Amino acid sequence: MRTPERAAAVVAGALALGTLVAAAVAPPARVPNGFAIVGATVLDGTGGPARADAVVVVEGERVKAVGSRAEVPLAKGLRIVDGRGRWVMPGLVDAHVHFFQSGGAYTRPDVIDLRGHRSYEEEIAGVKRRLDATFARYLLCGVTSVVDAGGPMWNFEVRDRAARTALAPRVAVAGPLVSTVARPQLDLGDPPIVKVESPAEARALVVREAARQPDFIKVWFIQRPGDDPAAGRALLDAVVDEARRGGLRVAVHATELAGARIAVDAGAAILVHSVFDQPVDDAFVAAVRDKGVLYVPTLFVVKGYDLVLSGKFVPTAAETRLGDADALRSFEDIKSFAEFKGTGRSTADAMLKTGSENLRRLAAAGALIAAGTDAGNIGTLHGPSIYRELRLMAEAGMSPSQVLSAATLGGARVMGRETQLGTLAAGKLADLLLLDGDPAADLSVLESPREVIKAGRILSHDELRRAAGLPAH
Repeated sequence: MRTPERAAAVVAGALALGTLVAAAVAPPARVPNGFAIVGATVLDGTGGPARADAVVVVEGERVKAVGSRAEVPLAKGLRIVDGRGRWVMPGLVDAHVHFFQSGGAYTRPDVIDLRGHRSYEEEIAGVKRRLDATFARYLLCGVTSVVDAGGPMWNFEVRDRAARTALAPRVAVAGPLVSTVARPQLDLGDPPIVKVESPAEARALVVREAARQPDFIKVWFIQRPGDDPAAGRALLDAVVDEARRGGLRVAVHATELAGARIAVDAGAAILVHSVFDQPVDDAFVAAVRDKGVLYVPTLFVVKGYDLVLSGKFVPTAAETRLGDADALRSFEDIKSFAEFKGTGRSTADAMLKTGSENLRRLAAAGALIAAGTDAGNIGTLHGPSIYRELRLMAEAGMSPSQVLSAATLGGARVMGRETQLGTLAAGKLADLLLLDGDPAADLSVLESPREVIKAGRILSHDELRRAAGLPAH
């Protein structure tokens, strides 16, 4: 049995090795003198009307101009990208992922304990070893930015690594979750979830994380029968107050209405899940909308667990093509294990139904919505799970423009970078997708972007596939 110290050394070594490999990859070259996408229909991510036969000029890492052919002159030396019959939009943002989780069956021993088949130390070492491939998968799926909603302190190294890796999305992170409950099964010496017993302990953890400059602080606000609501509120108040001292926002995991109401009242800036236990009421909807709280529904994740744990997970075409092979293989492996009961989660369908209806009400009321998958959890794969999530948001009753805005501007807001990302406008960072069809008419168009552009660089599909460990086309 490995000690926690030995386990930490194993996974640290895997990360260090991956960093050396990442540093050796030359960044894709920018087009000299910039380029212009000419003749495409522009969907700018604001929810406004599409602009047909437009011109988008990219210079360096930013969009220089967007407009009609008459409004945007084309300078000599610009490379022309033929956009006729195509659509251009901002890159997607997955506003809720967990890089310390693989999406496979071995990744949450606190849910189903398969450590007799693969140790958790080995699982985490594999996660770290495949980080570059995970980064590339997101880009292949048109996801140019992601938000890691909590993990071990090495999460901060993941953000740094993504920033210096050529084929990686932009990454925002929180550190360990400030939690009302413990998950010792996930503790290898650098726990992703830290239980705090008092407001003073909560403040101390926020201070420790703030030293690493997180993009936000995350609270795992689990309220069990018999818990004291006043004590929970005091803990949240302490986290929000200490975070504000450091200029940080607070995101809260609160999947029950009672806890979500406390979180909003305490000053949470982000709710990282939908309310799944009961219908939201008018007062809650108004509070979320009027306080500008960002609502990230994560509809598929509850069903993802159910499908894997019932033995009924069938990968979509995109997941088969782009998903992590080890995670997909694990869903079949576990069917032969004694620990596997094949019963799934009986409440998943009811939770999905309630969460979807609550999303519909909040979106209709004008609340700020961001698309996030909770990727890394069992059954929710890094990269292609975004497509399942967007379909469920549409099925919940959001309009196509609302879904696309949630998947671009909404995610940028969660990152705190809406002035730079999330919409297609002059001066913003050129993270763009060029598509062969209209995603507002058919979301499946997003599953095969013709071009993925990040920071003004047109990325090679073959390079991305090699980085993801996939064969070139």
